[in-house]
Amino acid sequence: MADSSPLSGEDDDDASRPYRPGYELVAEQLLNHIAEQNLRAGDRLPTEQGLAQILGASRNVTREAVKVLSAIGRLTVRRGAGIFVAESNAGLVDDQLSHFRPTSMEDVLMLLDYRTVIESETARRAASLATPIEVRTIRECAETSLVAARAADGYGFAKADTAFHDAVGAAAHNVFLRSSVAAVRRLASQSDVLLFHGDAPGSLEVAARQHLAIAEAVAAGEADLAGRLMVEHIATTQGQFERKIRDRLFNLDSRGGTGTPARPPKSAGAEDDPLSPESSAS
Repeated sequence: MADSSPLSGEDDDDASRPYRPGYELVAEQLLNHIAEQNLRAGDRLPTEQGLAQILGASRNVTREAVKVLSAIGRLTVRRGAGIFVAESNAGLVDDQLSHFRPTSMEDVLMLLDYRTVIESETARRAASLATPIEVRTIRECAETSLVAARAADGYGFAKADTAFHDAVGAAAHNVFLRSSVAAVRRLASQSDVLLFHGDAPGSLEVAARQHLAIAEAVAAGEADLAGRLMVEHIATTQGQFERKIRDRLFNLDSRGGTGTPARPPKSAGAEDDPLSPESSAS
């Protein structure tokens, strides 16, 4: 059961570990439940009370978990009708994507592998095909991400990061590549929410400087270099995710599977939004 209060009897080491909100743990359980039951887009889930009983959680924490999954596009809540598995917003046709597990090492590594294939080729093509205006846009997005990183502005960095990758995708002059980049990053953002919520995901400045290096390679028309730098950029992101997932598994194992002590949002009311604009440096 995902408790919403700290566990008793903790030692100093346990107390020093970062807290994870209870609704994040329950959100993971709920995604696993959807996959185990082989539920598809449009399938109806039990009520909040029913889900709370299935997941062994309180109704308030379950409600917050449903809100998180609704916010990242995995559930649809229809007033008076119930809770449903959402239609995929990934832009990809494989039905199995509806069962993507944002905190699973296996799923996240497959996603990052796909990102590496798609975005490295996109960067290579951008270096060969970008117009002067597109080069300027890519540079401006990279510079904006560095300004936000230096200011420790996670929200500003996330916006600039998204704009940078989209600008590189646009400069590749292939609508399918650009759509694939956007789609896979939407899936990655689900991991951002559930893994990096409330703490620093890594060095934003390192990621921003990688953006700048890619921008310069694109501007110079160095296709192979642009592709190689994009591979290195995504490898940095992969390292962050691997560390975070291993830390999460360690915390779960060290507590006999009960999870890191959960700390609820500032308010458990249904009108409060538990999400923050944090994003991994990607």
